[in-house]
Amino acid sequence: MDKINIAVLLGTTRVGARAEVVAKLVKQIGEQRPELEIVYVDPKTLTLPNDGDDDKDPTYSKVTAEADAFFIVTPEYNHSFPGSLKRVLDSELDNYVKKPVVLAGVSSGQFGGVRAINSLVPVLRNIGMVPIQTYLPHPHINDLINKDETIADEGVIDRINKGYDELIWFAKALKAAKIDE
Repeated sequence: MDKINIAVLLGTTRVGARAEVVAKLVKQIGEQRPELEIVYVDPKTLTLPNDGDDDKDPTYSKVTAEADAFFIVTPEYNHSFPGSLKRVLDSELDNYVKKPVVLAGVSSGQFGGVRAINSLVPVLRNIGMVPIQTYLPHPHINDLINKDETIADEGVIDRINKGYDELIWFAKALKAAKIDE
């Protein structure tokens, strides 16, 4: 069986963001699953100089072309997702079509990034991605994951695995459908 290639995309360039801790946890959990090939994408490592259609980062272009699915972890800033995430997403439009994505939101407040997720869903649909039904809000992030990055609430692991379960199902289904096209 071929492995399913999942790009775990951190949705912020902010240094020290708690979303980065969650994204790295998502990466680690995915790497423990033998059916997956995980590629971690930190937008701080990408070179996207302008907003033109030809301004692509070749490394990210390769990641998106090879990915079967995406797992986006985004913080919520001002009731939405960061502009840096939008910039990354806008850099590669053709490589997202008919690929599933699961969304994890992160915030220190009670909603766990749900408003960021809700703002992001129409954008993802417009670029051809398939947002899956399971959303993974992480509210009160400092109660879930300690400052030293140890897990305070084991439910976080279960929720991330549930997200992977659905993402894998959709990735297999959509991959099979592409073969039949």
